[in-house]
Amino acid sequence: MKAGRLDYLWLKWRAIAALVLGRTQMAQGFYDAILVRWPDDTYALASRAHLLTQSGDTARALADSERLVGLKPDDARAWFNHGYMLEAAGRWEDALAAFQRSTDLSPELDRAWYGQGLVLIRLKRFEEAVVALTRNTELQPMSPHGWYQLARVHVDRQAPDEAVKIIRHLKGFEPKVAAQLERETGLLVGSSAS
Repeated sequence: MKAGRLDYLWLKWRAIAALVLGRTQMAQGFYDAILVRWPDDTYALASRAHLLTQSGDTARALADSERLVGLKPDDARAWFNHGYMLEAAGRWEDALAAFQRSTDLSPELDRAWYGQGLVLIRLKRFEEAVVALTRNTELQPMSPHGWYQLARVHVDRQAPDEAVKIIRHLKGFEPKVAAQLERETGLLVGSSAS
């Protein structure tokens, strides 16, 4: 038993060291070895799924991610990562369900609200996207990403006044993003911040 634990720790340490050295294929090999002996190891599944995603092996990454959320159905971060992979694979409805599961489990997980908003935009469900992105901006008020997408959604849903409010707000802390939105939307906004 103790030898098995030492073997596991040795493989895990070697995988981490390989990653530090930029040897991702080697690290993946160590995660493969862990999963041969301990197929339900959630750390190795999550790590290998991440590496597979980076290398473009979407099918295998999704298989690992699917297994991971099956093993950890109440882990909001696992569901977020699964949603991210599904989104990257263009599986919008599945990605939306994963992001929604993530926010159900952890309503404070701002990235899951953002992911949900992006998928809803792709599905052209703009009213729902406004809700998700608004929640994201409440949780991350100084991050321009949610604000940017929210302004774009308001333009798409024919609510330019709402987009103008956001551009004005962004001018107060992200003037470059505000200027980009002005260029992209054609909405010129005065410099007073809200």
